[in-house]
Amino acid sequence: MIALWIILGIIVVVGLFVWATYNGLITLRIRVDEAWSDITVQLKRRLDLIPNLIETVRGYAKHEKGVFEAVTEARANALNAKGVKATAAAENQFEGALKSLFAVAEAYPDLKASQNFVELQQELVDTEDKIQAARRFYNGGVRDLNTKIQTFPNNAVASIFNFKTREFFELDDAEQKQAEKPVDVKF
Repeated sequence: MIALWIILGIIVVVGLFVWATYNGLITLRIRVDEAWSDITVQLKRRLDLIPNLIETVRGYAKHEKGVFEAVTEARANALNAKGVKATAAAENQFEGALKSLFAVAEAYPDLKASQNFVELQQELVDTEDKIQAARRFYNGGVRDLNTKIQTFPNNAVASIFNFKTREFFELDDAEQKQAEKPVDVKF
């Protein structure tokens, strides 16, 4: 009779462990999904600002057609990107094209003085800050989820219920080096 109670106690403890671990994994997965949603919202916000920025710059720099086409193409690629890796690659391309657009703007003092351009630039800076915060939140969630999935004994429950690790939203090497430098803001 005592053996039966011991076996029943072990089953209850294991059941509670599986239940708690499963719910913890679900909670972390939802947080990662929410964080990814935050990133996509901010990326979309930035992409929505670009047509206005292009039109503002185009009014001053009509002969810079190649730069406008590159930014427009990079924006389209970023809008169509699916998944973490594809989105990160498209964002890296887009940010390069955007830097070219701002380089063109540097050559036009009247443009840099335009209130519309300054406001758009400020909106982009604000959005970049929000994207950076959303990336940190997402990567923190991915770290927590991946750690829980890969550590013992949680990994047994994770494999039973088919939980998979997630990818970090990482900067490419050039962007990482650029992010480590202080920001040079010019108006």
